[in-house]
Amino acid sequence: MNIQQWRLSGAYFTFNNQQIFYKDTLQTDSNKNKQTLLLIHGFPTSSWDWMKIWPELNKSYRLITLDLLGFGFSDKPYKKYSIFEQADICQALLTKLNVSHYHIIAHDYGDTVAQELLARDAAGEQIQSCNLTNGGLFPETHHSLPIQTLLISPLGFLFPLFYSKFKLKQNLDNICFIPLSESEISANWQLICHNKGKRIIHKIIRYMRERIHNRTRWVNALINTEVPLHLINGVLDPISGEHMVVRYEELIPNPNVTRLHQVGHYPHVESPSKFAKVCIRFIENHSNPAL
Repeated sequence: MNIQQWRLSGAYFTFNNQQIFYKDTLQTDSNKNKQTLLLIHGFPTSSWDWMKIWPELNKSYRLITLDLLGFGFSDKPYKKYSIFEQADICQALLTKLNVSHYHIIAHDYGDTVAQELLARDAAGEQIQSCNLTNGGLFPETHHSLPIQTLLISPLGFLFPLFYSKFKLKQNLDNICFIPLSESEISANWQLICHNKGKRIIHKIIRYMRERIHNRTRWVNALINTEVPLHLINGVLDPISGEHMVVRYEELIPNPNVTRLHQVGHYPHVESPSKFAKVCIRFIENHSNPAL
């Protein structure tokens, strides 16, 4: 499925006067009794990241995903961005779609959004399980790329002047052990540029500072939650790979971790078959069919 087919199979809803792109397989699925998975993408890409595992997951689950504000096909206003608002958007979409219980699969930036959702639902009244993947769960273990350091600096507003598809490819090649194809690079570049997205990337990346300011809330959300957690990690990721897993195992009670070897920052893109299998196995072990 290319990005235009992905877009045509989705829809939009309005949140605070902004148009948010989303996909919901319930619209085309004859089985209306599947449990629901919410998939939350990372930075700087979009929901299209889930395309390779979408068909396999959809065999057993109702899938919901979205392009968070500032990403993909959603609106990209020139404003202050916040993880708290992104969590509000996720909850608004679930409410719109009448979803009361769901599982989470999250990656990178989406991990932090998931941490905020876990903080709001510590007892697991709505969230049934959560799969986290290669994200900055702990500010102290996040190894920023040089381009991220530039983006978050006072000179970040100059970023659009030199950012290009070639620069995107360089960065993705640095963090992925299994390189993305040329068509995948091109599609991600189109999605970043859509709605003049380049001009607001330095706004979105302020989430790195949010992680520091809200470390207690978001790390405690992992430590104290009653929601079953599973960390899936491409250990060769230079940003949040093996070194982040070690910290996770130090801090999280009874950690449930799957290490994917010979895989980098995008496990669901680099090794989709393995990734889907370990997600499904974990979700099956923490599902309540009655819901």
